[in-house]
Amino acid sequence: MTENNAPTHTTPAPPSRGPFGPGLAIASHRGFGKNVDGWPENSLPAFREAVRYGVPWLEVDVRRTRDGALFVHHWPSVGVDDGRFVSDLTGDEARKAGLLALDDLLEVVPKHVGVIYDVKTAMEDALLPPSRDTTALLLPVLDAERDRPQLVTSFDPASLLFVGQEMPGVARGLITWISFPMRKAVPAAARLGVEVLSAHWKSFGPNGTDSAPHHRPAEYAIDIAHRAGVQVLAWSPAMGPAAELAAAGVDALVVDDVPGGLALARGLDR
Repeated sequence: MTENNAPTHTTPAPPSRGPFGPGLAIASHRGFGKNVDGWPENSLPAFREAVRYGVPWLEVDVRRTRDGALFVHHWPSVGVDDGRFVSDLTGDEARKAGLLALDDLLEVVPKHVGVIYDVKTAMEDALLPPSRDTTALLLPVLDAERDRPQLVTSFDPASLLFVGQEMPGVARGLITWISFPMRKAVPAAARLGVEVLSAHWKSFGPNGTDSAPHHRPAEYAIDIAHRAGVQVLAWSPAMGPAAELAAAGVDALVVDDVPGGLALARGLDR
């Protein structure tokens, strides 16, 4: 996770504006993980199992149907054997296809459990006014769920700007793509004014995608983010890299190994 020595900084980080507390926050990925231990991802039983284990945050993929219903689903299409796109279906069709409605999930999640809404904008959102797209459909949900910890994340910066405009006070996180370098991600999140940078775990050091000859250590990038008022979340690390990133100072991890992630957080002395 590290390469090259980092300069020492003495300027303290400003008070956090982000949603995560002083310890390491653990969020379960797609329910109880990405198809872990027989729990189908983004299914109600998988989310219930994560809550039963005591996870403090759930990462929830959010997609819209063509008639404006919100469902919890990662891919734009229903599945490997069902090539229909979620944005082409009605809400009734999505239910019949076995997709989990966001409202049905939130009804059974205790209010002390935080929700990270990963807004999956549809290609067709480009043809809609901001008042009708996927992000706009989420706003009433955010308002109704103000009594629980919430974070809205997206690869789409416009989505995050819209949430900031329409729902001040709701924390937002910029998601950057697999292996996207931290030297670009940290200033992008800071300039965008979001509270969290959600970076793929391979972004924190040398990788096969980013061919730069030298990389700042993960600790350095996280320190710069913190000093800019941005918390750092790393998504989808295995437990080995997760422990390294926790030691480097990330604020949160989205993990597939929920028991392992919770054990890691309990074992930290911060």
